[in-house]
Amino acid sequence: MHNYSPEDLILYLYKETSPEATAAIEKALQEDWTLREKLNVLKTSMERLNSITVSPRTEIILNVLRHARTKEEITTSK
Repeated sequence: MHNYSPEDLILYLYKETSPEATAAIEKALQEDWTLREKLNVLKTSMERLNSITVSPRTEIILNVLRHARTKEEITTSK
């Protein structure tokens, strides 16, 4: 039996494996419960990553706006 790495399983999850590799992984998943568990852990992690929303801190937004305003003043004074 082939030992699949986490990278192999991630490629499988994102449907980036070849048809042959996909078939081989699916066959291995039917026969190996530990591989199924590893896949489930990766799938859960992927779902959690997809649900994370991140926003920049207010301080960062204000710095960008301040910088843009400074650039605008330099450009208009030329």
